[in-house]
Amino acid sequence: MQEMSMPLVLPETSSGSLADLPGRQASANPGKVTFSVRSGSEWTDVTAATFAADVAALAKGLMAAGIAPGEAVGIMSRTRYEWTVADFALWSAGAVPVPIYETSSPDQVEWILADSAAVAVIVEDAAHLAAVEASRSRLPGLREVWVIGQGDIDSLSQDGDDVDDADLAARRSALQRDSLATIIYTSGTTGRPKGVELTHGNFLTLAENTSEEIAEVVKGQGASTLLFLPLAHVFARFIEVLAVTAGVRMGHSSDLKALLDDFATFKPTFVLAVPRVFEKIYNSAEAKAEAGGKGKIFAGATAAAIAWSQARDSGAVPLGLRVRHAVFDKLVYAKLRDAMGGEIQYAVSGGAPLGTRLGHFFRGIGVTILEGYGLTETTAPATVNRPSAMRIGSVGLPLPGVDVRIADDGEILLRGVNVFRGYHANDEATASSIQDGWFRTGDIGELDHDGFLRITGRKKEILVTAGGKNVAPAVLEDALRAHPLISQCVVVGDGKPFIAALVTLDADMYPGWAANNGMQGVPFAAARAHETVLAEVQKAVDAANTAVSKAESIRKFGILDGDFTLESGHLTPSLKLKRNIVMRDFEDEVDALYGG
Repeated sequence: MQEMSMPLVLPETSSGSLADLPGRQASANPGKVTFSVRSGSEWTDVTAATFAADVAALAKGLMAAGIAPGEAVGIMSRTRYEWTVADFALWSAGAVPVPIYETSSPDQVEWILADSAAVAVIVEDAAHLAAVEASRSRLPGLREVWVIGQGDIDSLSQDGDDVDDADLAARRSALQRDSLATIIYTSGTTGRPKGVELTHGNFLTLAENTSEEIAEVVKGQGASTLLFLPLAHVFARFIEVLAVTAGVRMGHSSDLKALLDDFATFKPTFVLAVPRVFEKIYNSAEAKAEAGGKGKIFAGATAAAIAWSQARDSGAVPLGLRVRHAVFDKLVYAKLRDAMGGEIQYAVSGGAPLGTRLGHFFRGIGVTILEGYGLTETTAPATVNRPSAMRIGSVGLPLPGVDVRIADDGEILLRGVNVFRGYHANDEATASSIQDGWFRTGDIGELDHDGFLRITGRKKEILVTAGGKNVAPAVLEDALRAHPLISQCVVVGDGKPFIAALVTLDADMYPGWAANNGMQGVPFAAARAHETVLAEVQKAVDAANTAVSKAESIRKFGILDGDFTLESGHLTPSLKLKRNIVMRDFEDEVDALYGG
């Protein structure tokens, strides 16, 4: 059994709550710009004092509307400034915000509102309102629905004018770190989503210590981040709290198609994203270079970036490599950084393995990706690489106040200030997940000799072939998804004679790839059966197989007609694969790989 503990950086305390953060920043530096809000093609700055006033006004409005301490209130919206204001206003009023993905179906919305016993919900627009109204008659406890797009937030804030400041202060002072802060429902890769109860201390103690631990990222001069992941996801929610704790200027972006434009105008110094975003950035840059006849230059720049990063880890970068790296910095790397705003230095990645190649590439171009690991039940991060202590290919060291243990069967166990207090109204699930104070993650991993954690698989997703070979599909799937032509992949073979894979093609990347590979006249619908595409996917499979033993390698693959998407029900809102749903819906295609 392996174990690694990281002590707290700051003294432990039971006082204070998330509701104190806006006032804390406003008192320390009222004129500091802590938010920039998209206004047309421009960004409007919001100071710490203005943010605190916005939060207080809405909190009073919620109190005037009858929201009592401890009551649950849903938030269903895209990532935007008003979500953050609503979060902190609800905390200030003593309420419990319950995030709902803006892509959730009416059935999912009903389940979350019913299970959390929400008395009200804040939605963004008419479509979200319709999703709530579809089940309103079956939600007798739901008293209010407020629509941001219809001006209801402004009206609520005005309605609170008569609420006394002392009453609001009393709500805040009644909160402690062990008070319930939020109920976040898991993505639901298997069965009904469970409500994860996280406390004010889970967020605040972790954020306060993390801001000290990675001060060079969040406390540097002009530190800023553009938040574009859904705020319904615990990862984005933690960064929201971390930014307010550290005084980072934060912006919100909800249109991924306009993300590069937002990068260019907002100019973040760090961002957070899932690995798929970094894969898309790399693949798009490669395709653009090839289309412009600069494919060889880009390939050389990629090789130099990776080699430079690897050489740094070995302790010395040879002179010739330093020269090549400097040349490519002017020709290629600077343009890639400019595409991300020009000021970016760091990126935080989580949710799935990044892969060492991408990690070295991005560090080589001047954007250090700090890969981390965590779950909803651990308030997002449990481990993370630091600028001063990083190992590409790992998910870093434990954060302060977090303990990591590897059980005898390889399962990762976690304990500490970030671990949730239990599943909402589900004692049985809580008891099976937390044993002797340790949260059983369901993930498989190992600790390096100095405490860096590596994820090697997921306990429930380990495939056992008919020959008894245990196979972790993530290694193969991550390698295949890195190919620009491939969108999604699921490795199969449980109880089968060999390992195989179902692959989907990337409709966005296909036109550029087709143009660069002599297939301009072949429509995307016909691509999956084309010999050139089949040969390219086979090359990707062969490359992925080099990372595993022969018994674990993919012997056959099939290209599906269509993709695994959020809309098709095969991905969670955080873009995790619903393996059980895929296996159910594509049972015939899997059988075909094994001769029916």
